[in-house]
Amino acid sequence: MGGAGCRCSRRPCRRGLPDRGRLIRGNDTMNAVLREPLVHFFMLGAAVFALFALFDDTPPPVAAEVITVTEDDARRLAGAFEATWRRSPNPTELNHLIDSFVREEVYVREALALGLDRGDAVIRSRLQMKMEFLTESGAGAITPDDATLEAHLAAFPERFAQAPLVGFEQVMIDDTIGTEALMEIRALMDAGGIPDGVRLNLLPPTLPAGPPRVVDGTFGTGFFEALATLPTGKWAGPVTSSFGRHLVRVTERRDTRLPPLSEIRERVESDWRAVMSVQLREERYKALVARYLIVRPDDPEGLRQ
Repeated sequence: MGGAGCRCSRRPCRRGLPDRGRLIRGNDTMNAVLREPLVHFFMLGAAVFALFALFDDTPPPVAAEVITVTEDDARRLAGAFEATWRRSPNPTELNHLIDSFVREEVYVREALALGLDRGDAVIRSRLQMKMEFLTESGAGAITPDDATLEAHLAAFPERFAQAPLVGFEQVMIDDTIGTEALMEIRALMDAGGIPDGVRLNLLPPTLPAGPPRVVDGTFGTGFFEALATLPTGKWAGPVTSSFGRHLVRVTERRDTRLPPLSEIRERVESDWRAVMSVQLREERYKALVARYLIVRPDDPEGLRQ
């Protein structure tokens, strides 16, 4: 009966339990393995690496930053080389230029990461200049009309007025010649004669119409102004220069003149752009500084003591 059940009726059934002999032999094998020095070595190494991983504060590796040298960069480097050496760089030279560009970029990035730009007066000044340049360059994109330039010309006539001109002939005379002798000499010279008492000198006998800076640059400061009271076409004087006394005959005189816009449009437009650049720069600065709360020293004067 119960053919499907356990047939071992006289002793306990051990179906499904491991044999005791096999367990003892397995334990003996494990003990032998654990006694091996090589196993001890691997176990100790694993423990060391586990402790190192637990207490290591090294930051995890980060992806390398990319420095890309674009074709525009290469063309710019080649253009700068050509502007200096009047020829295009060969492949080796271009590679050297690119290497120098990369070296510069690496050092710049590392310097910025270290904060070396902070507190450097030269770098701060250059950054300010670049910001101002970006603002002022906007004036170049504006095309003024004639009415704008006419208004600018009327607002700043002294910037465009042509200086007065004077042309003259001159001779030097002895310092010992008196008033009556001078009158005779002038009369003789008006008649085309060359009287005694006229000194030879290295100064130009005739000057074409020139501005004050040319006349005063030749005869000394104030000579041009002294000629302003002399008549035209007659010998007059004496006029004193840095070299002595002169008789002078003014041959040409032109008063200060403000040319029309059509004659000086390029100058007026250039000056207008310069004024606009300053105006744009100041307006931009006011907009930028309005974003900040400026805290100044309580007693600036006391800081100098």
